[in-house]
Amino acid sequence: MLRIRRVVTTRAGGASKPPYDSFNLGDHVGDDPAAVAANRERLATELGLDRIAWMEQVHGRTATIVDGTEREPAEATDALVTARAGVALVVLVADCVPVLLGDAEAGVVAAVHAGRVGARVGVVPAALEAMRSLGAEPHRIEALLGPSVCGECYEVPPEMAADVEAHLPGSRCRSRKGTAALDLRAGLWRQLADAGVGKIGVDPRCTFEDDTLFSHRRQAPTGRLAGITWIED
Repeated sequence: MLRIRRVVTTRAGGASKPPYDSFNLGDHVGDDPAAVAANRERLATELGLDRIAWMEQVHGRTATIVDGTEREPAEATDALVTARAGVALVVLVADCVPVLLGDAEAGVVAAVHAGRVGARVGVVPAALEAMRSLGAEPHRIEALLGPSVCGECYEVPPEMAADVEAHLPGSRCRSRKGTAALDLRAGLWRQLADAGVGKIGVDPRCTFEDDTLFSHRRQAPTGRLAGITWIED
């Protein structure tokens, strides 16, 4: 049985200045490129990673299989999948749900960017299908739903809540104010369970409420935290 690692970063310990302070890993949010490069270098050094795969996230449902030889971020994709040990997959978020998936027996992992739009159109099922093409089986997959904006904080128009609920059952809820809201992690948990995923863990932290995490809804512009997963060599 192979060992799968999962890591979620916070805002602390980086080189970026406000409003990206300080461990911002997103290179598309207006931060100083040198600071982002320093933060990414520290990420690799601290975790002992030689090969890190990034993606150009577009709030879609495309899943891309990578092998660590790619020189550039995967274009227009919201899920990375690999069966190569030592290749770390990164998803960047600041309220969306980072979903980290792994089948230790098959040696297949995935990192998924599941925001409202991507979750609605099925990015997680697309990632599961890509994993299956590499030999993974849902009942062996373990999933981690990382920090994101919680249902009590994620107010949306009633029509939007109803639309997402129709595509991602279990996601519609009420905010702390009693208004229409979405709990994407609840909907994704149900979707994963219905797909037969064996174990599902949830990091309960709310990015909007926890100022040690980046939140676009709380403060824009802001940085991006990372969810990272890989198979140990």
